[in-house]
Amino acid sequence: MLTHQPDVLRRRPSTGRTFRLGTLVTATAALLTGCGTPGVRGVAGTAPAPNVLWTPPRQPAPTVAPPPEVPPDLGARISQLRLGDVIDIALRNNTATSAAWADARAAAATYGAAKGQYYPTLSVTGALTTIHRTVASAGQQAVKQQFYGPTLTASWLLFDFGGRSGSIGAARDALLAADWTHNATLQSVVLAVEQAYLLYLGTKGLLDAQQTTLAEAQTNLDAAEQRHRVGLATIADVLQARTALSQARLALESTQGDLQTTRGALALSMGLPANVPYDIEVMPDTTTPVGIVEGVDSLIARAMRERPDLAAQRALVDQARARVTVARSQALPTLTVGGNTGDTYFINPAAGFPPSGNSYTATLTLSFPFFSGWSQIYNMKAASAAAAAAALRARGFEQQVVYQVFNAYYALRTATQQVRTSRDLLASATESEQVALGRYKAGAGSLLDLLTAQAALASARAQAIQARFSWNTALAQVAHDVGILGLDGSSPLQMQTDTTGTPK
Repeated sequence: MLTHQPDVLRRRPSTGRTFRLGTLVTATAALLTGCGTPGVRGVAGTAPAPNVLWTPPRQPAPTVAPPPEVPPDLGARISQLRLGDVIDIALRNNTATSAAWADARAAAATYGAAKGQYYPTLSVTGALTTIHRTVASAGQQAVKQQFYGPTLTASWLLFDFGGRSGSIGAARDALLAADWTHNATLQSVVLAVEQAYLLYLGTKGLLDAQQTTLAEAQTNLDAAEQRHRVGLATIADVLQARTALSQARLALESTQGDLQTTRGALALSMGLPANVPYDIEVMPDTTTPVGIVEGVDSLIARAMRERPDLAAQRALVDQARARVTVARSQALPTLTVGGNTGDTYFINPAAGFPPSGNSYTATLTLSFPFFSGWSQIYNMKAASAAAAAAALRARGFEQQVVYQVFNAYYALRTATQQVRTSRDLLASATESEQVALGRYKAGAGSLLDLLTAQAALASARAQAIQARFSWNTALAQVAHDVGILGLDGSSPLQMQTDTTGTPK
């Protein structure tokens, strides 16, 4: 028995020569290592050691597609894009919508191919045969024969207990699912673009409000310094005013950074580079908050009919059930009619090309699968289980749709009330700031009261802008969750103005 010491000398009984076991193992390992790493494009197949990086072969530079650009028809108003323009650019450039459309076209082609099972199949074959042999006739003589012949073969499946119709139905349901998925992808892209658009628009409004706050803080500082120079205020008022001015400037600078971030996010949602020179048109938002006429139950019922992704799930259930029919037919007989006809021609330059004969055959075949290792039974069980799973997934998705509509509905109600409340808050905060400013200028109020009122006013401005942004976003979310969000960003919901202050 060999020991575990590699350098122990061993003697071979037959030759009497000695060898070192460790040397033999090392040489064998080196040989195996060298033989086990084939090269790849002129470089080693693996790294030379476990602690060394593998050097890849040189590869040609990949072809990079040019970045998408703004469509020429929108280039004239690139600095004043509207929501419809932004969505139009996004739908043209978005890869998700293009991929969903390609999937739908592939499913349509697959459905067309499946419908070909209803028709007979025809095929034409041709064969050229050369025979060279030696025959005995008063001596040895070589005989060479050449002939060719075309053959036309036809086959038509007459009946297969639903297997053919099941496979065609499965392809049709797959096409419907792909089309519904494409519609759902379009609506999801529109929602994402509209959210990015509203966020950028809201950030621009917040920036304008903070610029107003900064101007007011500068006015306060000027007033405090003037009062301090004439002895009507202490240095503490000046320092407090400077602190408020610095805080307003910091908030403004932070919002300026957020504006560039949201601007890049909007460009990304349009499928454009973040640094593309564009801007949006800011329209005065004077829309009165409105409530939904329809109740939540009516919207849920509408979503059950309109949601494209839910329709896609239901089409997948039908596809799975059609596959059950296909699996069942595999254990049942099929009836096929077929036939072929062909002619055979000898190649004889002296005698022309006379036909040597023709043949016609017709067959009616009844095929019954007798035994295949119980595969038909298991295929049937697998298809039935898959159909049950698809139905359960669709049922679970219906519950998610109900929750999404329910949640979006009450989020819109809350946002509607918040718009009204923030509007009242802004009005009262503005009046309070004007009173505090007048009292301070008259010497009857303190700077602390004025700064407190102006801080409340700045907060009210921000809350009013955020409430308006939340309301527009919630409105788009409701339309998306119901399944009726337009490709122009419109929300075709039944709305009415609520003058009572209570959300509908």
